[in-house]
Amino acid sequence: MSVHADVNRRRIEELLRLHQEQIVRRWAQLANASSEELTELYQALLTALDEGKNDFADVRGLLAELSRARARAGFAPADTARAVFGLKEAMYEIVEVDQEGVEAARGFIWFSRLIDDLGLFTFETYAEAREKIILDQAEQLLELSTPVVKLWEGIVAVPLVGTLDSARTQVVMEKLLQTLVDTGAEHAVIDITGVPAVDTQVAQHLLKTVVAARLMGAECVISGIRPQIAHTIVTLGIEFGDIVTKASLADALAHAFKRGGIHVSGGRDTRIAIRAESA
Repeated sequence: MSVHADVNRRRIEELLRLHQEQIVRRWAQLANASSEELTELYQALLTALDEGKNDFADVRGLLAELSRARARAGFAPADTARAVFGLKEAMYEIVEVDQEGVEAARGFIWFSRLIDDLGLFTFETYAEAREKIILDQAEQLLELSTPVVKLWEGIVAVPLVGTLDSARTQVVMEKLLQTLVDTGAEHAVIDITGVPAVDTQVAQHLLKTVVAARLMGAECVISGIRPQIAHTIVTLGIEFGDIVTKASLADALAHAFKRGGIHVSGGRDTRIAIRAESA
């Protein structure tokens, strides 16, 4: 750094210390934040400048915490950016009226670049935090949208709604296998009534899930084969092999009852017949 540049920088540091209360108060107004929230960050910046080592690790650490906190609180990216860039505007108001105008103005150019770098770091950290939050929420929604329910003793079902992709197939497989272990069920029904369309990729995902369940000793039935889906499967030449398919969940449940040795009679006495048989 040249002698003149060093003098200009020192003038900015002097102004930061002399007008700390005024700058922080104005910064808080511009950033829509409390003075207490920004004072620690301001002090860390002063410490980094006093040491003269250009080591702003502590400042970046505080900015990272600020970014993550604002990302979790739902602040907009622009609001988070203003939390940093507001310091530049607050400082400029001091530089404008400084008696040593030339030194302060030239030093402000250096200070402005420093704040720009810190602002960019803040925005990148905010973006990473928001992306992680979105991914976590997507995983939670995926878990909630893929329940494995116990239909009967030894019979579980996976009612699928929406598109079945690779990520969701993995969740379905893991939850189904864990439920089979926990319940000791020998029959599983995968219901695709809520799946809008079945193509080759979706069929492959279903087959993987069925094979995984079979390895755990459970027989799988795929239900919800509507006429439109049946037509698509035939047109695409998709082969389900020896996997049992049924038109409805009720048909699949009746098949599982039959395979499990549970006799079900039709009509109004169905519920009574099941209870009597299983008693």
